[in-house]
Amino acid sequence: MLSSSFGKNLKVTIFGGSHESHIGVTLEGLPKGLKVDLENIEKTLARRAPGRNAYSTARKEPDKPVIKSGLHNGVTFGLPLSIVIENTDFRKNDYQNFYDMPRPSHADYTARIKYGNNLLMSGGGPFSGRMTAPLCIAGAIALQILETHGVSIGAHIFSIGEVCDQAFNPVLISEAELSEIKERAFPIYSETVEKFMQEEILSAKQSGDSVGGVIECCALNFPAGIGGPMYDGVESILASIFFGIPAVKGVEFGSGFASTRLKGSQNNDPFYIHETDDHKTVKTRTNHHGGILGGITSGMPIIARVAFKPTPSISMAQDTVNLQSGTNEKLTITGRHDPCVVLRAVPVVESAMAVGLLDMLLENA
Repeated sequence: MLSSSFGKNLKVTIFGGSHESHIGVTLEGLPKGLKVDLENIEKTLARRAPGRNAYSTARKEPDKPVIKSGLHNGVTFGLPLSIVIENTDFRKNDYQNFYDMPRPSHADYTARIKYGNNLLMSGGGPFSGRMTAPLCIAGAIALQILETHGVSIGAHIFSIGEVCDQAFNPVLISEAELSEIKERAFPIYSETVEKFMQEEILSAKQSGDSVGGVIECCALNFPAGIGGPMYDGVESILASIFFGIPAVKGVEFGSGFASTRLKGSQNNDPFYIHETDDHKTVKTRTNHHGGILGGITSGMPIIARVAFKPTPSISMAQDTVNLQSGTNEKLTITGRHDPCVVLRAVPVVESAMAVGLLDMLLENA
């Protein structure tokens, strides 16, 4: 069973595969005495779960987290915390043809080169979007700890195809706005675009195609002074976790690529002293830097946008090769697949940010 790990102070190991008996996560470095909120974990998993509507795969999984080790009476006591989810609704027969005929834009071909036949690749195996469920478990626990420090994290669908939502106000976004979005079945900031995004997804689905999009994520009240230069920078650490999410092809912070179209005088964020009661805080009037300067948090909202490619599993006929015969072939993919992964990926992006920020915060604990 393949596993993948990341993190320095909070080490996260995700293991299993889409059609293995189970998937799971182990967390090392959690503070002792933490009462793990299982109800909140289940709520986060429910936001990511498949089979909820016409915009996601029909695969249905209860995604019930099962504690295997690391808790005593529901409280951490210093040993690694391990939690698994049983896989129940998988169909290995849907993937029998893909061993010799790799699906375009999937990991079938590259995994075959690296692992040969030593890896169960049904449903995408360890490369599947199914592996984001354990990440959501880790994220729910991380956010539980961050909230004790006053930190809030929330995300929304920024775009699907050509349809764009309103962006977060990078200076004035509030905790109430983030909480409100989390309660929506279709997590967008401006509800006026919901219909158009849904039509974009259904149009692609009905034609046997798929569509991608962007998720915008925000962390509020994260303290200034966390991070470091170059490869210890907040962007470097968060980006590596974001890119571990299947289907992610791009990450930007603050104004990101849009800043290339600005002059320095436009992109620079002027500092000022913000006074509340008898407390003075250094803030910036704009937030093109997305809460990070020189790899170190500034105290302003941390803003990241994560781009997801169109789901590669589509029902249109595609060109591929037969690795056994060495011939060119046509391939038609059947089975149950998301026409757009963006909708279910919102809590995944939140979780990735939560785990990364907590890992850095523990550096100073």
